[in-house]
Amino acid sequence: MDKPSETRSAEDRVIIFDTTLRDGEQSPGASMTLEEKLQVAEILDDMGVDIIEAGFPIASNGDFEAVNEIAKLVKTATVAGLARAGAKDIDRAAEAIKPAKRGRIHTFISTSPVHMKYKLQMEPEQVYEAVIASVTRARNHTDDVEWSPEDGTRTEHDFLCRCVEAAIKAGAGTINVPDTVGYSVPEEYYALIEMLRERVPGADQVVFSTHCHNDLGMAVANSLAGVRAGARQIECAVNGLGERAGNAALEEVVMALKTREDVMPFWTGVDSTYLTRASKLVSAVTSFPVQYNKAIVGQNAFAHESGIHQDGMLKHTETYEIMTPESVGVSATSLVMGKHSGRHAFREKLKGLGYELGENAFEDAFRRFKDLADRKKHVYDEDIEALVDEEIGTADDRIKVMALTVIAGTGGPQKATLTLDIEGTHTTREATGNGPVDAIFNAIKEMVPHEAVLALYQVHAVTEGTDAQAEVTVKLEEAGKTVIGRGADPDTLVASARAYIHALNKLVVKRARTKPEALQAG
Repeated sequence: MDKPSETRSAEDRVIIFDTTLRDGEQSPGASMTLEEKLQVAEILDDMGVDIIEAGFPIASNGDFEAVNEIAKLVKTATVAGLARAGAKDIDRAAEAIKPAKRGRIHTFISTSPVHMKYKLQMEPEQVYEAVIASVTRARNHTDDVEWSPEDGTRTEHDFLCRCVEAAIKAGAGTINVPDTVGYSVPEEYYALIEMLRERVPGADQVVFSTHCHNDLGMAVANSLAGVRAGARQIECAVNGLGERAGNAALEEVVMALKTREDVMPFWTGVDSTYLTRASKLVSAVTSFPVQYNKAIVGQNAFAHESGIHQDGMLKHTETYEIMTPESVGVSATSLVMGKHSGRHAFREKLKGLGYELGENAFEDAFRRFKDLADRKKHVYDEDIEALVDEEIGTADDRIKVMALTVIAGTGGPQKATLTLDIEGTHTTREATGNGPVDAIFNAIKEMVPHEAVLALYQVHAVTEGTDAQAEVTVKLEEAGKTVIGRGADPDTLVASARAYIHALNKLVVKRARTKPEALQAG
């Protein structure tokens, strides 16, 4: 739960800097159209993100236009444009952000030995001079300048301190320390931020920022370690989007700070109820699916299938959830019905679907549910409804399907071997037919002779997918009487047999109303 506003300290406020539209869009295959970028920028602004890094204006005319249009659109957030240390980059970024109510130029240059030698092919002194020149030029355009030493976590400490000091003196108000290749571990990153704050003159006059990549899966952990060390800005992206393994995930950062204020007494201005909406939008416009077990916004983040977990959740949600689904914009916890689900969860699911079963009927339904779950990967509400409707309709039936084997194919004729329970007696017959369904119905006629005519045979899938449960409807007509039977099963042929037997049972009841008689196997 959020702290009351009167107890919050401005010193504990963490600025959320979103780079979904810049670093995130640099992910291979994640490019967005201008309209899509505007949609993402709008939801980021609505949710309370402090700074939106809208793009890299020098990269292309399209990137420039996107930053410029976002600068016009955004109402509250600061709009940042990225620029390398060159004058053209900085001037282009300044032009792009000009319409913004609050604009920032984010300029950077590599400082690690490997980057300076192989990427820049510059000597350290040349890089040092470029830091001063680039920040000074950016500062002439705007009073909000951020500077980053690319590959900062692999930079020699003395040189890093010297460059940070130069950037501060030249007018940078934010010093970002990138773990560009996701190499750091939390203790190491904590020590780096702490070292810079202690050693660099003027460090107390600027905001330190984290920008951690996820190559070793520690982007969020490193970002939070940086905050504990005194950083007060986190650079992140929705869904952890970003180059290679991505950036620190915005939703994880926000909810970690919100959920664990007991050990991290910090806060953000982000309205967390927008997180799921933002995640779905970014996933849709980039065509990057969110993994099902992704923290906070994954499809399974608030879903429970294990019977033990479902039982605990039904007794008290805090047994297995450390935050409410509503807090991140999800309507409710989902008890996913599957082979691991227990009786408690199944009974609650039935109640939610409007069914109240007696104990015997419940046990029969639960047994059939377990059988279905063993054969079907996803058991949907519609599957359970079909299963229970059939259970209710057949609980007192005099004829029941016990076993079915069908031989089908192009060779023909098709053959069915069917076992029925007829008033407690098991009877088996084998029959052939013009197709497997015809063979099944012929086998039924041999065991339960009747003159009923098949007036309707209809199949539809209860849910999606190739493993969907089939629901078969059969209409029988005999001596002016019409009955409809239904059967459901992942095997269409089994569902067909059940539907026909369901209809036949109804026909037997109608016969009995006029002339009671015992059923005899043929």
